[in-house]
Amino acid sequence: MFKIEEFDIKLDTDVIGRNFYYFDEIDSTNSYLLDESNIKINGSVVLAENQLKGRGRRDRNWTSVKEQSLTFSILLNRNLNAKNINILNLGASLAVAQAIENLYQLDVELKWPNDILVGGKKVAGILLDAVSKGDKIEKVVVGFGINVNQPNFTGKFLIPATSIKLEFKRDSNRERLLSEILNFFESILIQIDKDKSKILSDWRARCKMIGEKIKITDSNGEKFGKFEDIDDEGFLLFESRGILEKIHFGDVSIRR
Repeated sequence: MFKIEEFDIKLDTDVIGRNFYYFDEIDSTNSYLLDESNIKINGSVVLAENQLKGRGRRDRNWTSVKEQSLTFSILLNRNLNAKNINILNLGASLAVAQAIENLYQLDVELKWPNDILVGGKKVAGILLDAVSKGDKIEKVVVGFGINVNQPNFTGKFLIPATSIKLEFKRDSNRERLLSEILNFFESILIQIDKDKSKILSDWRARCKMIGEKIKITDSNGEKFGKFEDIDDEGFLLFESRGILEKIHFGDVSIRR
């Protein structure tokens, strides 16, 4: 059982997570916050022990395990800048990485656009949904799926899965981890408004794929080249046969 009091005492934010909702079961935390008839307070967090229709990027299933994982979403509907949406995506990954490193001293790697890896295996992922009218972003929902205390994983994955427990060799306190992630996330939101270049440099420092030969897979097929860098909006710069291309989405893997 998630102990809300234990989470709250470690939460050190002004906005993020101060409006907190806990569900034993829900279709999807992202979908719940996207529904206009539900919560409208900026910074609200919805946590669910079980998601019936949990999803990752490109509508892939994301399975949560009751009392062993963290699946939650954050609502943002103030001071949104369309040019910073992908920076926000990278910043959310960075917040998870910083929290895991701070609490468990694990070496965390970030994989474009939204995967968090430990030991080359996926420990967490981010799903960002935005609602806009015309050129204006009205709200963004940032969804987090984190493998915390699962002892094993079955099934096939694009990237092998792991949990903090498997890497840290003991159970982790989910309440403490959630508060730490939200603390870092609020700091990152402030930093994006001040100077987003620090977010980009911090993300780059944790991405081991930059400079490597890669394969990008999307709905149009596969292409091969080099992961040159990310640009000032957080998109992947892909070099192939001397031509530099900006990549907005796709599955990225090291070319073997």
